Amino acid sequence: MRRTNRKRLPRYENVEIIDLAAEGKAIAKLKIGDDEREIIVFVKDCIPGDIVDIQVDRKKKSFMEAYPVKFHKLSDVRIDAKCSHFGVCGGCKWQSLPYQKQIEYKHKQVVDQLTHIGGIELPEAEKILESNEEFYYRNKLEYTFSNKRWLTKEEISDETPKQMDALGFHIPKMFDKIVDIETCYLQNDSSNDIRLEIRKYAIENKLEFFDLKNNKGFLRNLIIRSSTTGDLMVILSLHYDDINLRKALLNHIKEKFPEITSLMYAINPKRNDTITDLPVKLHHGNDHIYEKMEDLKFKIGPKSFYQTNSKQAYRLYTLVREYADLKGDEIVYDLYTGTGTIANFVAKNAKQVIGIEYVPEAIEDAKVNSEINEIENTTFYAGDMKDVMTKDFIKENGKPDVIILDPPRAGMHKDVVDAILFAEPEKIVYVSCNAATQARDIKLLDEKYKVVKYRPVDMFPQTAHVENIALLHKK
Repeated sequence: MRRTNRKRLPRYENVEIIDLAAEGKAIAKLKIGDDEREIIVFVKDCIPGDIVDIQVDRKKKSFMEAYPVKFHKLSDVRIDAKCSHFGVCGGCKWQSLPYQKQIEYKHKQVVDQLTHIGGIELPEAEKILESNEEFYYRNKLEYTFSNKRWLTKEEISDETPKQMDALGFHIPKMFDKIVDIETCYLQNDSSNDIRLEIRKYAIENKLEFFDLKNNKGFLRNLIIRSSTTGDLMVILSLHYDDINLRKALLNHIKEKFPEITSLMYAINPKRNDTITDLPVKLHHGNDHIYEKMEDLKFKIGPKSFYQTNSKQAYRLYTLVREYADLKGDEIVYDLYTGTGTIANFVAKNAKQVIGIEYVPEAIEDAKVNSEINEIENTTFYAGDMKDVMTKDFIKENGKPDVIILDPPRAGMHKDVVDAILFAEPEKIVYVSCNAATQARDIKLLDEKYKVVKYRPVDMFPQTAHVENIALLHKK
């Protein structure tokens, strides 16, 4: 193995990729220095079995990060990616890995993180819950309009004038560059048809695509949401309002796609793309769509949070209910309840369910979802978890028998952990999208709780993301 220098950071040749780490980065191990100490290198865009030349672009004392510059041998397990945008748009980074291998590495990732970070006694992990759909599983996608389309090296070298308007996804780490998406395999065909038709209409009618650097232009974002009930929501985000242009575009969408049940728009003059702090107005149909689980209906508005894989979310919540094993006489706290999906899903099996969530709008959605399903044993509170779930709150609302929690990637605040330890529920069902922070939190709970069982759940095939559900019993 020969080493050459480039910009003071080393390049290494014929490096074998041996494993995959969290967040989907590949792992290589090198012996460097006079003492030949072993160091881990995290390499992007590779899979185990690849043999590559790598260029280091970040160097720390205990590890390095690198990217491949030449492939000498492709892994025997590598497959052709389904998507023509693979490797460019930044999504679906594991498409070159067979699904069964994805599952294997996700399961290993969860076990490794709980074992090494948690450092506590654990049972053997239950088999990862695979997704029945490897593609077309998302119920929500958001696209960005841009007047500066990302160009490939071949396009740059070709001096032929090019259409520069794009409607697609951000290039990783380049906020102002958008890859123009032809076919995305994450949402159903209607989503592709709607996006392509809107792009075609906009170009033909010379509508201004957004200039992200200079914050100007007419068309900003497109959000498409679908549900297993057949409902379809389309939200168009515009930088400014031109009534004639807006109505003409929205009417064209309405006429071209009569299957759309909710057609909405927002005017966003800000520097950021979010519409959560803006009014979203109805052009046609309903201002919501519905999702269904068993005999429950969940109302989803333009700003509502809902798990983006509806079918796998149902299987995840069924697992939560199974782990909680409610008998009907328990007080259940659902922490980080969001729009109350889990709270309402388990309510029929409990005496009382109390949901807490930081976002006030989500709590209003949770209350509505209880009302439309005629659920009367739920109560919801809005506020920062560490400020709401105090010792006084627990005394006032009753000591929980079971706590279900599904925190954000950062995990729980130490004060929330302390409040749970004070509450002393018999069981904790901990759902996590980040096994590393879940392991840290479980270690903090270890003084009073032990992990009885846990199971990884694949919510996002073709990506490195993995959920995990753990059941803890009081010691």
